[in-house]
Amino acid sequence: MKGEEALARAILTATDRRYTVPGYPITGLATRCNAEMVVNEKTGLEYALGDSLSGKRAALIVKNVGVNACVDPLVQATAQGLIGGVLLVAGDDPAAAGSQTSQDTRIIGELAEIPVLEPGPESCFSAVEAALEASEEFSRVAMLRVTPALLEAEATGDPVPRRDKKGSLSDRSYTMHGRVTASRRLFARMQEWALHSPLNTWQGGAAGIGPRPGETRVVTVFPPPSILGQYTEIREEGLPFAGDHCRHRFLPDPAEEEPETLESRGYYRTFCRDCPFWPVIALMKEEGLRPVCDAGCVVMAMNPPYRVGVASYGMGSSIAVAARSTGFALTGDYALLHSGINALIDVYEKRIPLLCVVLDNRCAAMTGKQASIPIDPYLEWARPHYTDASEIGRLRELFRTAQRPGVIVIRGECPEGQDHEIVAYRNL
Repeated sequence: MKGEEALARAILTATDRRYTVPGYPITGLATRCNAEMVVNEKTGLEYALGDSLSGKRAALIVKNVGVNACVDPLVQATAQGLIGGVLLVAGDDPAAAGSQTSQDTRIIGELAEIPVLEPGPESCFSAVEAALEASEEFSRVAMLRVTPALLEAEATGDPVPRRDKKGSLSDRSYTMHGRVTASRRLFARMQEWALHSPLNTWQGGAAGIGPRPGETRVVTVFPPPSILGQYTEIREEGLPFAGDHCRHRFLPDPAEEEPETLESRGYYRTFCRDCPFWPVIALMKEEGLRPVCDAGCVVMAMNPPYRVGVASYGMGSSIAVAARSTGFALTGDYALLHSGINALIDVYEKRIPLLCVVLDNRCAAMTGKQASIPIDPYLEWARPHYTDASEIGRLRELFRTAQRPGVIVIRGECPEGQDHEIVAYRNL
C-alpha cells in the first residue's frame, strides 16, 4: 500500500476525531481519514484541543501554509497543556509542486517546542501512535510532517495497537511565567525521548529522514537526537533542518528555577475594582458553569477568587475549544471579531450545542482600552440575546434555558482610570 493509505489507517485507529482544511498534498489523506472540513485551520486545532480537554484524541490534517494559521493556539497549548493527544499532520511541499510556497513546517514545530516526527515508508504506522503518545506524555501538540514523496511511496511495516496515555493541564497555581518554566522542564525530557526512541535505527552510513534513503533512519527530527551530530551525511526533504540543529544545537536550555506560583509571587491579578462584570463571573460560579476562556480580560475568570475558567488557548480560541469540551465559551467583543467569529460560524453551521457568552465593553481593555469595532452588525445572523451585566435574574434564566448553539451578549462599561486589581495571594 502507499504511504497515504498506511498513514490514514494509522490515524483512524489512533484518534477519535479528525479535522481538515484540504490542500496539496494532504487532500487525499484527509479524505481517507473521513476528516471533518472546518472553516479554517485555527478553528480545527481549537476543536482538537477541545476534544483533548474531553479526554479524546484528535488530529488536524493541513497543508504547510495552513499550519501558519494555527500558530497562536499551537504555541499557547505548550504552556497550557492538554489531556488527550493532539496530532497536527503538516503536509509540506518541498518542490512547491502544488503549493504557493515550499515552506518547511518543522521550523514552526521548533517555535512551539513540540515533538516533530517525520516517518519514512517503514514507520508510517508506528510514528502516528508514537506522536500521539508523545503529545500526551509532554502535554502539548505533536507534529507529523509528511511530504508528497512519502505519501506516494510504498509503505512497509505493520499496524500498531493504540496505547492511550493521559496528559495534564498546567498547574492552576502557576503564574504564566511558571507555566512556561514547567513546559521547558518537559522539553528537557523530550530530548531524551528523541534520542532513545525505538523509531530511530542507528546503523552508520548516511542518515535518511522521511522518504530519503539511508542506512540509518531518523524519525524524531525535533528535538533532534544528539547522536545525529556524528553523521557527516544527513538526507532530508526541504531545508537541512535536522542536520543544522544537531550540529549547532539550536535548542532552548531547560529551566533550572522552580515554576513560579501565585503564592510564591505573592499576588494575583483580577478584574478592575469597579468592573461591571464581577457579578457575571460570580453567577457562573454559582451555576456551576465551566467556561473555556479567551484571551483578554475574560482570562482572569481562571484566577482567584472565582477560578471558574477551565483553560485558555489564545485570542479567539474559546468558542471552538468549548464546542468540543465544556459547551460554554467566554469571550470578549474584541476577541470575537479578531478570530472567534470564524469558529462561531462553523459551530452554527454544524449545530454544535455551544453557549457563547460575550462580555461587550466596546474596547480592547487588556491592552489599553482602545475602541473596538461594534459587534452588533456582525452578529445579527446568530440572533444573540442582549442584556446588561446588572440584569442577573435575566442572565440566570438565559444560562439555564438559552437555545444552543446560542450567543449571549452582556454589556458593561469599563470604569475610567482603573487597571486590573492586584490582590495579595491567599490560598483561596
